[in-house]
Amino acid sequence: MKSARTRTRPVPVASRRATPKLIPGTAVDPDDARFDRLVYERVRLGIMSALAVREELTFSELKALFDVSDGNLSAHARKLEVAGYLTCAKSFEERRPRTIYRLTPTGRSALDRYLDHVEAVIKATRRR
Repeated sequence: MKSARTRTRPVPVASRRATPKLIPGTAVDPDDARFDRLVYERVRLGIMSALAVREELTFSELKALFDVSDGNLSAHARKLEVAGYLTCAKSFEERRPRTIYRLTPTGRSALDRYLDHVEAVIKATRRR
């Protein structure tokens, strides 16, 4: 009888990434903890920005606004919801599903931090 072989996974090596570099001529660290990479992606930033202006938007409104597929929008919205940046309320209206998204205070704060970071980068770049 043969013994069962087990595979072992390689032990993760310490991060190979060098010390974070500053943007040339600035004191802005692109890896600063305040720079939220979750918000950075185009569709997620768009969703959060749209919800910062309007109290609530439906799935259909967001889909039309960003011209993305159902699956793409759903995946991005889910990531924001898991992070606590959005709330999602599902209901039915005349037997049709209706999904409404709202920005949470945590989401508003994350968006503000992201915008502050971008403004700092822009200001530092324009000083050159």
